[in-house]
Amino acid sequence: MNIFLKSQSIRQDFLLFSIIVLTLTACEQNTPQAQPFNQAKPKVTVAVPLVKDITDWDEFTGRLYAVESVEIRPRVSGYLQSIHFQEGSLVKEGDLLYIIDPRPFQAILDRTKAELSRARANLELAENNLRRAENIYKSHDSSGAMSKEELDTRGSQKRAALASVESAIAAVKTAELVVEFTHIKSPISGRISSTRVTVGNLLVGGDFGPTLLTTIVSLDPIYVYFTADEQSVLHYTRMDLAGTRKSSRTASNPVFLRLIDEEEFQHKGKMDFIDNQIDLATGTMRSRAIVENPEYLLTPGMFVDVKMLGEGPYQALLIPDAAIGVDQTIQFVYVLGNNNTVERRQIKSGNIQDGLRVIRSGLEKEDRVIINGIQRVRAGVQVSPETTTIKVSNKQQG
Repeated sequence: MNIFLKSQSIRQDFLLFSIIVLTLTACEQNTPQAQPFNQAKPKVTVAVPLVKDITDWDEFTGRLYAVESVEIRPRVSGYLQSIHFQEGSLVKEGDLLYIIDPRPFQAILDRTKAELSRARANLELAENNLRRAENIYKSHDSSGAMSKEELDTRGSQKRAALASVESAIAAVKTAELVVEFTHIKSPISGRISSTRVTVGNLLVGGDFGPTLLTTIVSLDPIYVYFTADEQSVLHYTRMDLAGTRKSSRTASNPVFLRLIDEEEFQHKGKMDFIDNQIDLATGTMRSRAIVENPEYLLTPGMFVDVKMLGEGPYQALLIPDAAIGVDQTIQFVYVLGNNNTVERRQIKSGNIQDGLRVIRSGLEKEDRVIINGIQRVRAGVQVSPETTTIKVSNKQQG
């Protein structure tokens, strides 16, 4: 009996102990965990955004084209007699390139000159005959030595002789042009290609299927063509309507080019053409700028990076790229609030300017932004800040 009572007492004591333990555990879980008093606060570097007047530049990929491009073809048919240029060299407008054998055409010119001389002699004779007839008609009008009909005939003969002279003059000019066409000269200044035909070959001239001899492209200045998507076109149009940036249709907005082996945009130009519609196949609009090329470094056919005036100048806030965090598609920064407590701030960023990222929205110029140590903090934590100043760098804009 005593053993049974002792066992029951032990079970009651164990049950009471278990209830006490569970109660203490529950109370402990409901109590907020405070940051230990002696735990060091995370050290971070903070700075206010850099305020600066900037200009946005938009980048495209373009291709260079010659302002003038000419196919050299003969105007008359004949055998090629000589070539007077070095292939791939620079030529000037008016330089002699080819000579077609001129002898057959020179013979025709000589014949037309002889016919002109004969026509002029006939004109002189007709003028003398008319003059004598007029004198006879005036002095012997009553005697009938010269009739009115014969006088009119002499006058018609003079006019016919004069028309023959004019026809002969035209024939001489035509023959002179043909002889001139046997000397083929460069119509523009630029770089000439290789010759497609060698000496001794028969060249076909005229308007239908003339022989291609070579090509010439101008080099200075040079065109760059590039395309902008529909969203960019709308952006530029709305800025023009708002008066913040003039359209390149009416203003010569600046552009800069960068070759494939260059780091900087070194070649300056200006916009001079925007197409009149969106290309239905690509959904883009064709644009063109003209660029000075005094050293002939830019060559037609090259691909280049094009930097065109986008927006500005305007006042912007800039911070280092390292201060920006990304949560899926959301960009954010950490700023300090009261008592150096960290706050998370969602932002929208823009281009790189002077090595710093432009912040379009989400920050104020007096905000203290954590620019170093963001991996050690989270929202709601108190930190130990060290204040610094954001400075620009010489990194290329992107």
